[in-house]
Amino acid sequence: MHGRCVAVNPRSRKKSSTIIEPNLLLAAYASGYFPMAESSEGEIHWLSPDPRAIIPLDTFTIPRSLRQILKKRLFEIRLNTSFEEVMRTCADRTDTWISEDIIQSYLRLHKLRFAHSIETWKEGSLAGGLYGVALGAAFFGESMFSRVRDASKVALVHLVERLRVRKFELLDTQFITPHLAHFGTVEIPRDEYLALLATAIRKERRFLD
Repeated sequence: MHGRCVAVNPRSRKKSSTIIEPNLLLAAYASGYFPMAESSEGEIHWLSPDPRAIIPLDTFTIPRSLRQILKKRLFEIRLNTSFEEVMRTCADRTDTWISEDIIQSYLRLHKLRFAHSIETWKEGSLAGGLYGVALGAAFFGESMFSRVRDASKVALVHLVERLRVRKFELLDTQFITPHLAHFGTVEIPRDEYLALLATAIRKERRFLD
């Protein structure tokens, strides 16, 4: 999950310039690719970085300071109640890879129950959250945001809890950031990632009831 476009080997790029059909988007995820736009109105590229960042679900780490926040129950957790707002808020920054075509593409996936948002609410307002794609036993985290301190971190903790309970096997964050490193995110070779992915997407799992 990230908030900026990261350069990768040009050989792993394929160009597109329109809304992505759900079948193509899901096939790309199943093959290890994901889309990023050059800017809010820029061309879309397909990326498959090497190495690839994942959060191992069995070694997910919650920093001590965040554990104290969780105990206070400062946020209400909601699922898929404001998916579009989550996406648009993630895109609302100076350097963004979430274009309008990207938003419209994922809204279609959301309607098909493949794309989901985990939201943290405080006093009736959306405080933070994240969104991503569930396919088989894999979840692909796309982006996260906070309007209130720690709100996106709390959303990530609840995402991991849901994935564990529902026996998911792979949480893909695509790239590693200092923020994600605190939770035990690691980088693995692309070939190793693709092997984990191939196994995970063959499993039948339900992100929603």
